[in-house]
Amino acid sequence: MKLLHKTQAYILIALILAPTMSLSGPQSESTREQSSKIKFALFSAAWGENTSDNLRIVAFNESLSAIELKSIDFIDLPEETRKITIFFDLEIPSAKYAETEIALPDLLSGDTCVNRSIEQNWKLVEISNYTLNPSVRNLIIEDTDSFRIYQCIRNVNVSVRNPDINETTSYQDWVLYHFESRIDN
Repeated sequence: MKLLHKTQAYILIALILAPTMSLSGPQSESTREQSSKIKFALFSAAWGENTSDNLRIVAFNESLSAIELKSIDFIDLPEETRKITIFFDLEIPSAKYAETEIALPDLLSGDTCVNRSIEQNWKLVEISNYTLNPSVRNLIIEDTDSFRIYQCIRNVNVSVRNPDINETTSYQDWVLYHFESRIDN
């Protein structure tokens, strides 16, 4: 029993230290900020509906200084040379949210999993660079036999600008396409 508690304590310590450690040792704050600076979600009522709604982005800046989201490249695999780029110029204060709307680009083509999901009548709900848990969205699913959630992953390249030093950097990330479907019995 003591061994179990000791093992749990080590796992807890490892989880606490994981964000500040890499395989090569501790990371500085600036190194950590180079990975994923922004958590974002993209959505539009036009997905699966016959509307003229725009694409809306809500983004949270996890860095210690204000940044500007310049663009996101949605990379088509296996042909990495093909991509869909959306431009934002969205200023996001440190540790704050920001949002904007832009004209709706075609983010539903260029990926086999996304194409297959659309063909099978899944409804795209959101695209984000974080995992989506139904309980986070206050979605109560009483009948799990008639409701399903499905996700596709896609590579992206995110470009951000630090206005303090007028420097634009890019980093690779991934997004999840979150689909929902009701199954009629």
